[in-house]
Amino acid sequence: MPLLIQNIRVERITSTGELFDKYPHLQEHAKAFRSQPISDVDPKCLLYVQQREFAATTPADNNVSVIGSDDATTCHLVVLRHTGSGAVCLAHCDGSNTFAEVPLLIKSVTSLSACCNEGRLELHLVGGFKDEAMTSHKLSLNILAAFQQLKDDIHLQTCCITEMNDVVVNAVHKPAVYGVGVNVKTGKVFPATFPYKGPAEDLRSARTFTGGQMVDIYDSSRGLVEVGPWKWSPNMEIAFWLSQDDAVILQYLSTSPKAEPPHFVHHIKSTIQFLLKHPNSDRLFPGGQPQLYHRSENGDWERFASQLDS
Repeated sequence: MPLLIQNIRVERITSTGELFDKYPHLQEHAKAFRSQPISDVDPKCLLYVQQREFAATTPADNNVSVIGSDDATTCHLVVLRHTGSGAVCLAHCDGSNTFAEVPLLIKSVTSLSACCNEGRLELHLVGGFKDEAMTSHKLSLNILAAFQQLKDDIHLQTCCITEMNDVVVNAVHKPAVYGVGVNVKTGKVFPATFPYKGPAEDLRSARTFTGGQMVDIYDSSRGLVEVGPWKWSPNMEIAFWLSQDDAVILQYLSTSPKAEPPHFVHHIKSTIQFLLKHPNSDRLFPGGQPQLYHRSENGDWERFASQLDS
């Protein structure tokens, strides 16, 4: 029995509207979730997850109190937690390869819960809105279907997706919640924003921009953020976008031009500038090794000094 709602197996879902009609408590829970105040999370306790990334840890982790991600428009934020071990994973899914990604999330949590005989897997989904192309709706259905295919019992707790995460501002549909955090110690999932999106924000964004697939960025056993190694090919033609105005970039490089956060264009241009400065990724990973970041005494993610000297 893979996906369960109130301990009852969920049959095939053909629309999110059908899901919410059949399980009205999910609507009420979603309304309550989106009505919460948005928390501004302190970087010194945060592990930030970018698009097409995931991270998992346990309450015993002294380096991370909150895993979080934001800037999700049509993207969905997936939180999976084992109630027995407290192991929790957060992923930022954009629909690039959903059915291959979901098993990675399950494995990341179950591997951290191997010694725990009690508890269950609980799922929280937040993201998407009523976009014109229905990209959000398609991703919602694919994520639900991917969890339905698993052998593990997955208990859907929060489902603030697509129409339940939609708000109309000046006649424009937008997500009510763009970001979430999960408290690693308590398991509480909450709306959040993250001014700090590192470490290695531009490098990680460059991987996604060049087509990188879903990747685990955190080694909880060592308390290290692992960045790379990744490869991309030089593409100087992307410099074209730096001369374009904001409207053009939004039109062609976003799945939801009218709903993006204000810093979207700056983020895209910063990523392109990084790729132009580093057309070959090999030099960013000496010896083919990942960049490793640890939590410093002052609470920042800091790259190992030995790597900076190489």
